[in-house]
Amino acid sequence: MEKIVVKRTGIMRLLYTCKNTFNGLKWMCRNEAAFQQELLLFIPLTIFACMANISAPQSAILVLALLFVLFAELVNTAIEVVVDRIGLEFHTLSGLAKDIASAFVFISMLMAVVVWWVILSA
Repeated sequence: MEKIVVKRTGIMRLLYTCKNTFNGLKWMCRNEAAFQQELLLFIPLTIFACMANISAPQSAILVLALLFVLFAELVNTAIEVVVDRIGLEFHTLSGLAKDIASAFVFISMLMAVVVWWVILSA
């Protein structure tokens, strides 16, 4: 039986969007080891960024750099899930899609390290 998609508008759309967002984050927290590890770094580093003797805009930039790593991990996992949904057998393009998504996470981490280093060494 095919599921019927209902297009919601207004406040109902917003509520369902929040519900779906929460479900996605909950799934990531329960099932994705890399996201769990990044979250374990995000929490204390965010506290540090907010308590450090730096300006509010600098603190915000530090937190945004950390959020970008979490964002990259979400995209990486979404790509992996879609590729796996298509098929679990090995395919060169499937592997390439996963490798590129992984590179996205790695580059986001490099960006975060550079941002933190520049701000904290100034």
